[in-house]
Order: sequence, then structure tokens, then C-alpha cells
Amino acid sequence: MKILVCLKQVPHSDARLDIAGDGKWIQEDNIKFEINSYDTYALEEALKLKDAGEAEVVAVSIGPDRVTQALRTALGMGADRAIHVNDPAMEGSDSLGIAKVLAAIVKEESPDLVFAGLMSEDGNFAAVPPMVAQLAGLPSSTAVMSVSLADGTVTVERELEGGALEVVQLPTPCLLAVQSGLNQVRYASLKGIMAAKKKPMDTKTAADLGVGDQVGAGAAKVEIEKVYTPPRGEGAQLIEGSADEVATQLVGKIKELGLL
Repeated sequence: MKILVCLKQVPHSDARLDIAGDGKWIQEDNIKFEINSYDTYALEEALKLKDAGEAEVVAVSIGPDRVTQALRTALGMGADRAIHVNDPAMEGSDSLGIAKVLAAIVKEESPDLVFAGLMSEDGNFAAVPPMVAQLAGLPSSTAVMSVSLADGTVTVERELEGGALEVVQLPTPCLLAVQSGLNQVRYASLKGIMAAKKKPMDTKTAADLGVGDQVGAGAAKVEIEKVYTPPRGEGAQLIEGSADEVATQLVGKIKELGLL
């Protein structure tokens, strides 16, 4: 069995985020990056399947040189090899452009399973995994909370609104976009980190994958116009008194503002 895991490197959760000079994204110089947390659950689920039987786990990520750090971490955790799409032509790509590159890798690798995180912590669009599945011609499920595999069929529980769960069965190959909390993510051991240095990491460009003219700002259907800090409000008014007094005053304020 071959399992492909899609990873994204995002700003570290403790990083200070400042808006870049052009006002269209954050300043990425001199901040730490890490694997998107949703993607760590996807990687762990792939590694669990590998631990349970024979499987090859391939980690793939798109981005500049710094992305090798994320891929080395994945290799240190137990992935067998990695694919790094490192191409300046990808700059400015939207979700569709990213999905086209990942779908091209899926077609090239022909995995039995593709795992991805539900969404990225920097964009929160949750758009790439379903697009990859559509472009690669794979059945898919999102917000996956549990995974079981038997006789070429994958059974998953996916999270719905209000905390309800839906049970879905998919044939392989298929793509699963997993929710956070699916499992307990392991750490890379010292032995694993040392072994990762000897594991293969292929570097590709969009042109290598046959989609060089379908990525980048020129091909993007979506463009970020502006990133900004929300303006401060005028402040809050504290209402004091007993519960009945607070309720009466609150209803009065709501009526005064025309909200009731």
C-alpha cells in the first residue's frame, strides 16, 4: 500500500505576525514555521496504518527552501520519502493552483490513500483537499474523525454540524481530509531524525509535473486584495446590578440600538 500525505508549512503558532509592506500578506522574514497542525493528524493516521501493516508513506509539500524542514520532520516521524515542489513560479498561486500541482503528484504516484488536513491554519479555506480529489478523480471525505480499512474499503466517521457524525464508506484509492483530534500525534525520535537524513527527498517544479502554465499569480482565480488588522471598536459598556436589573438594562440598550 502507498499512502500520500499532503503537508503545508505555516507560521508557528507563537510567531508574531506583522503585515507585509504591500499589505497583501504577512511579513514572513525572521519568523518560525511549522507543519500545519491539521496536517500532523493526517500524517499520524498514515503512520498508524503503516505500523499496522506494510505501507509506504510519502510526504509532499509545496513551498520555498524552508519547507525542507517540515518534510524532514515528517521523515523523522516515520515517512519513507518526501516530495518537495520548490518553484518560484508557484508564487501567488491560489487554492486551485495548489490543488492542480498536488493532483498531478497524485496521478504520478498512484497512491492507494491520500491524506490531508481539513484546512490550513493560515488560510482556513478548506478548499484544497476537495479540489485535489476532483482533479485526480478520487472519491473523498472531509472532516474525518476516524478511519478503518478492510478489503479495499475505507470506512470513516466524519463530523457534521452540531457534533453529529456521519459514517461513509469509500473505495480505494480515495482522499481523506482529517479533522484535528483524530489521533495522538507522535514526536520524531532522535533515531528517526538521524534516519531522516538518509531518506530520499525529490525536488520538483510545476513544469516537471506538467502544470507550469496553470500556477502562479497570472493563473490565479482568487487574489488577496488586502490584509489588515480589524479596527478597534469604541469600547464596551459594563452593566451592573442584579440579574433582573442587568436584563432590563440590556433589553433597553438593544432596543435603543434598533437590534430588537
